[in-house]
Amino acid sequence: MSKEKQEALQKQIKTLKDQIKAQKDEKNDTTLAKYAADRTGDLLQGEKPKTRRTLKGHLAKIYAMAWSANQVHLVSASQDGKLLVWDALTTNKTHAVPLRSSWVMTCAFEQTTKPDSGKLFVACGGLDNTCSIYNLESKELPIRSVRELNAHTGYLSSCKFLGHTQILTGSGDMTCILWDIDANTKIKEFTEHDGDVMSVALSQDEKFFISGACDSTAKLWDINSGKCVQTFTGHTGDINAVQYFPNYQAFATGSDDASARLFDIRADREMQAYSHSDDQCGTTSVAFSISGRYLFTGYDDSSCGHWDTLSGKQLTVLEGHDNRVSCLGVNTDGTALCTGSWDGLLKIWA
Repeated sequence: MSKEKQEALQKQIKTLKDQIKAQKDEKNDTTLAKYAADRTGDLLQGEKPKTRRTLKGHLAKIYAMAWSANQVHLVSASQDGKLLVWDALTTNKTHAVPLRSSWVMTCAFEQTTKPDSGKLFVACGGLDNTCSIYNLESKELPIRSVRELNAHTGYLSSCKFLGHTQILTGSGDMTCILWDIDANTKIKEFTEHDGDVMSVALSQDEKFFISGACDSTAKLWDINSGKCVQTFTGHTGDINAVQYFPNYQAFATGSDDASARLFDIRADREMQAYSHSDDQCGTTSVAFSISGRYLFTGYDDSSCGHWDTLSGKQLTVLEGHDNRVSCLGVNTDGTALCTGSWDGLLKIWA
């Protein structure tokens, strides 16, 4: 293609982008906070969540946690070289899985175990560039990995199970990969980010996923086509966490720019920002309440924010950890929030 044709094409693309932006701006006649205030009045008020359980057992920084589908059990990953599975009601440890590498950064709990299959998977990965999968129903002790998924050339930052046979991973090599667990093979690779992928979140029907990366963008991907269908901008720092809104038509992001943001997929734009008072305090993790009315955010300064999603105002600050809150999550029935920290503790809030 000649230089003149390239310049003409770039000019046409810019014109189309400007037209799209103008149409979006024209329809943006209010803000979420103003719209919500006109219809809901004062903020929801309720009892501040309190620490109900403290899970002690890790001997080093906790980097990740994930709830199981049964609402009671959760898995946590620490740089003490252990995956621990907990009963959040009794605080007992039900499984302790030794890892081949202590530099772990993510973990996941399978959500759709087949009855009487003899399989209950958890997964983890980190600086070994490998997604390791373990069967908690194994009779072998200590529990050893049943699969080692190797294809990434950078650290593993995030992983999520799709049903019983597939898993999605995000990596510091700027890609995401969909794997066939049984065949131990790569199904599809997603390659349009320009920075380390730090987090992924799956849609309810498992046909789409959101990724957040160090290029300060979040992307919506079509799993079947392997293509990025939308890109969301607005953050000025690395995006560390992404989480779908309960209706799966929107999602939240958490970033090193000290903010979390709410993006609407249908409107293709940012709807709300939730900013920490200290602009140097990075947001490490985000999670919605079961209704979506509340947003919880983990921070570098050892605190956890509790926000009104609609108004964008902070309701309370959850304090109790002595170091960075590295991960958090709400269980499937919405009755408990778990936070994990570099202080080596997990706390259950309700």
